[in-house]
Parts: sequence; C-alpha cells; structure tokens
Amino acid sequence: MFDYLAADLPRPHALRVWHAMRLTRIDAKSFAVQKRETEQEHGLLARLPEPEWVVELGTGDDRPPVEVHVGHRYAIGQRRRPVSRDKARRLLDAGLRACSHCTPDTLLDIPLSSRPALAAAAH
Repeated sequence: MFDYLAADLPRPHALRVWHAMRLTRIDAKSFAVQKRETEQEHGLLARLPEPEWVVELGTGDDRPPVEVHVGHRYAIGQRRRPVSRDKARRLLDAGLRACSHCTPDTLLDIPLSSRPALAAAAH
C-alpha cells in the first residue's frame, strides 16, 4: 500500500514526526482563529448601544457642558456624556452650543429664534 516509502525504519519515522508537527501547527492555528472569532462575536454582543444624543464636556474640575452632538458623531472628544432627547433639547434651549457639523438643533427642530443666547448674537 505504501510502496513509495523507504523500507528502512528511520525515514518513515522522520516523515511521521514531520506530519505530527504540521498537524500540531494546523491545530494551534485553527484554535487561535476560532478563539479570535469567538472573542470578536462576544465583543459585538457585549457592546453598549450607541447613545442618540451626546454632550461634550469641557475641561476643569466641574467639567461644564460645552456642545451638544448627535450620538453617532465620530469627532466627539473623549470627555462626553450620553443624554436623553429631552435633556438635549433643554440644553439647546438654554443656549448651549450645537455642533455645526452634526446639527442636533436641526434634528431636534429647535429654531434659532427660540434660543435666547444665539438669537441675541445673530442681531
């Protein structure tokens, strides 16, 4: 059946060792790929949902709110806090600046005239 193998013992033994080493490498790689895919899947399942609205916070001890963003905005800094739709509306109504790129005031249907600080600055 295996006529192509040498009749002496050392050469078939060497081939068997070589194949065993290759199988070990294949099994290790297969295990690593399976582990990585499982970790990625778990990470996707464990990820928190993205907030709908975000307030960017300033620097300092009290970290006052600086700007309101839409939650999916990629350029928000690291200092941020998710807020509800109502809280975002209240902050914008109180005169907090809206991001000029993601325009949360437009998405929340807040006209410029209803924002006292910005309406005064526009005149």
